[in-house]
Amino acid sequence: MLSSSEKQPDKILLSAILILIIFGLIMIASAGIIYSNTRFGDSYYFLKHQFFYGIIPGLVALYFFQKINYRFWKKISFYWFVVSLVFLVLVFVPGFGSAIYGASRWLKLGFFSFQPSEMAKLSVILYLAAWLENQEEKKIKNFLEGTFPFLFILGTILILILKQPDTGTAGLIFLVSFAIYFVSGASLSHLFGIFLSALAGLWLLVKIAPYRMNRFLVFLNPELDPRGIGYQINQALLAIGSGGIWGLGLGHSRQKYNYLPEPVGDSIFAIIGEELGLLGAALLVLLFLTVCLRGLKIAKNAPDEFGKLLGVGISVWIFFQAFINIASIISLIPLTGIPLPFISYGGTSMVFLLAAAGILLNISKHSKI
Repeated sequence: MLSSSEKQPDKILLSAILILIIFGLIMIASAGIIYSNTRFGDSYYFLKHQFFYGIIPGLVALYFFQKINYRFWKKISFYWFVVSLVFLVLVFVPGFGSAIYGASRWLKLGFFSFQPSEMAKLSVILYLAAWLENQEEKKIKNFLEGTFPFLFILGTILILILKQPDTGTAGLIFLVSFAIYFVSGASLSHLFGIFLSALAGLWLLVKIAPYRMNRFLVFLNPELDPRGIGYQINQALLAIGSGGIWGLGLGHSRQKYNYLPEPVGDSIFAIIGEELGLLGAALLVLLFLTVCLRGLKIAKNAPDEFGKLLGVGISVWIFFQAFINIASIISLIPLTGIPLPFISYGGTSMVFLLAAAGILLNISKHSKI
């Protein structure tokens, strides 16, 4: 039952998210048919796994989270943040963590496993929104009372994620946190200093890790080593270029025949461009813009500061994650391991994205208009 102060959840936002989910399932079925059969002997392994371990629990989370008053999350935001930190530490503990391709990003908890970094994306948004709401504007603008604690909170979680290593997720969390801090009324000079320091830190990370430097070099020159370090981006660009304006048709991708790495994961946008062309890719981008703009409108009309900051955080999270994925696949930025929200294969990502969407929908129920 809705209280007298509540309205129906934002229908445009909900519709856009549901369309993205359905579209994602269709593309996983198409992009993963060869990859699934090669790895598991089942052409629809990834589709079934995504449906049962991502979509179903994610929709359950969406339903219940949109029912829970968003102010409840303020009460437990600190505990959620601490639990996220504990999980991020546990990925390095033998018996709990699971290293895949040299990265310690998975945590095994009995009969299931998940990526704590996906939980961390939501937890840092909740905690920053709760913490910043309780700060006076003059404290937020003060370095020792505002910027330093913000950097401590952000730095704690970024160090653990960079240790995995997962530079893409760390960069995403930085951008989302930066946006929340900006909206809270932070000093522009402090924000400028943080941004410059982040760029310097990113360059240092590139310099000290050969695989990051290789990605940067390939970004500058995609033809540098097309059969080696430049293989993935070259195959992705070939897929997108082959699609043209109208695409080759759904199910008619050639690059998914074990040419393009991770066709259902990080590279799924390349298959979308190949099969559905520029038109299909543009419509997908439009859907993400709709989610972001609708979310920002909900945040603008939230009844309190916590709702505003929380709404901004969730909205820019979805937008920045989509932008980073798409931009890396079309070679606007170096390749990252960031999945395409609601589209790429991955149960943990889907569940926490839909949980966050549920919180945003609940904020819309309490909006001032």
